Amino acid sequence: MASSSGPSLNEELQCSICMEVFNDPVTTPCGHNFCRTCLSKSWPKSQTCFCPLCNEKYSRRPKLKINTTLREVVQHFKEKPNLGESEVFCDYCGERKQKAVKTCLTCQSSYCDSHLKPHLSVPCLKKHILINAVENLEDYICQKHKRPLDLFCRDDQTCVCLSCTEGEHRTHNNVPIEEESRKKKARLVQTQTDVHQMVQDRMKKIQEIQHSVELRKRNTEEERSSSVELFTDLIRSIKKCQSEQLKMMEKQQKAAEKQAEDLIKEIHQEITELKRRNTKLEQLSHTEDHLHLIQMSSSLYTRPHTKNWTEIRIDSDVNVNSLFIALIQLKKTLDETLDEEISQTGLKFVQKFAVDVTLDPDTADPRLILSDDGKQVSYGGIEQDVPENPKRFDKSYSVLAKQGFSSGRFYYEVQVKGKIQWDLGVVRESINRKEEDIALSPEDGVWTVILMNENQYIACESTFVSLSLRETPEKVGVFVDYEEGLVSFYDVESRSHIYSFTGQTFTEKLYPFFGPWFNDEGKKSNPLIITPVSPLMD
Repeated sequence: MASSSGPSLNEELQCSICMEVFNDPVTTPCGHNFCRTCLSKSWPKSQTCFCPLCNEKYSRRPKLKINTTLREVVQHFKEKPNLGESEVFCDYCGERKQKAVKTCLTCQSSYCDSHLKPHLSVPCLKKHILINAVENLEDYICQKHKRPLDLFCRDDQTCVCLSCTEGEHRTHNNVPIEEESRKKKARLVQTQTDVHQMVQDRMKKIQEIQHSVELRKRNTEEERSSSVELFTDLIRSIKKCQSEQLKMMEKQQKAAEKQAEDLIKEIHQEITELKRRNTKLEQLSHTEDHLHLIQMSSSLYTRPHTKNWTEIRIDSDVNVNSLFIALIQLKKTLDETLDEEISQTGLKFVQKFAVDVTLDPDTADPRLILSDDGKQVSYGGIEQDVPENPKRFDKSYSVLAKQGFSSGRFYYEVQVKGKIQWDLGVVRESINRKEEDIALSPEDGVWTVILMNENQYIACESTFVSLSLRETPEKVGVFVDYEEGLVSFYDVESRSHIYSFTGQTFTEKLYPFFGPWFNDEGKKSNPLIITPVSPLMD
């Protein structure tokens, strides 16, 4: 049986993204080819992008043009589906052999259109098994019985002929090969679909990663801008304090110069008076007028009334106390400016990561009352009849949000106005919810700030940290950066920073935590209210 073969082009002409034959192929700078639409979808709307096949990164988005040569090859391939496959020639043609169209497994020969006609018209030949022309006919014939492999043994997972089913495969589950082929083809189609979906999922993941990088880049630029603004303001504050200090020192210098001028003038006056007195004494010491001498001497003997100049001095050194006070004032001003700038810049930044948080009734202590919209919780005073639930806090007046977070950043705000006690923060998913007194520390998976006795604010570190706040918070913002191990609290109204847990290690999902407590003598308390985040205005 004559044949001619060539290399398969099918895989060479497939896009590695959609796994289909190229459609409008384009070539990347690294030399790989893709469908134009597939490549456009895989690249985000940013300047930075990379090859989906080899991951080579391009600093600028390449301008891609259709690879016309490859497109022509693809078009030729589509027009001739059998291009690249083995060509089988008729076994009965003479010198000019025609291409075979069918192979008869019964006759074990291949036929062109002309020599196939008897198999289509002669009754006994019409019963023969015809398949599309194949080169490797021996693969379709039972080597033991020399009969077509037209059955499939499902027990042994092998192709068999009719004679095989009368021997060792007699009791096996044998089905027509067409039936098994349809079954396997269906599985192949499903596998192909699954593989295609896997490719699409990975391309989506590439887009997510690229988007994350771009988002982080934008956030970095924004943080860099905020830092520049912050330090610019600090420098401005330092220059202002420096200017005020120099003005004060200049004022003190002028005062010292004025004091010295007045003292020198006064001393000159005393010197003039003393010289005049000395002249009189000189004249009396030489006079012969005894009566005049006696009359004048009594007044000249007396020591003149002058200042004790030994105790009066102008300090040549700068007033150290004044300078020290100025430095203290400078530090205070810088501290206040720094604290205010960091707080406002930080709060403005974290508000970008606002999430929608709602309370989970399945976790609420039976004595708590939740609003229908899941945005408010208050102490009710009476234990309600609620279903048993392993997620529920039973003895600690607490409730969690429905939303949990195991990566990234998130921020939410809670109104605490009018309350004299509350507890806010985040907890890890595995926190013990059945104890009366929950251990409040990072070691126990709790990162909270609490208000006790109306004005006592505490950060629940391993050892409680007492907080001194300039104002009473009416709305508290809670921010978490999972990867950085950071939990921060803000007074939203005063735009000030309350406290931060830093250097933490999170290994579980974190849930927003709310403890409304109760007022004095167990009276009902105002609710904690989860409020929409309104971004700060410059």
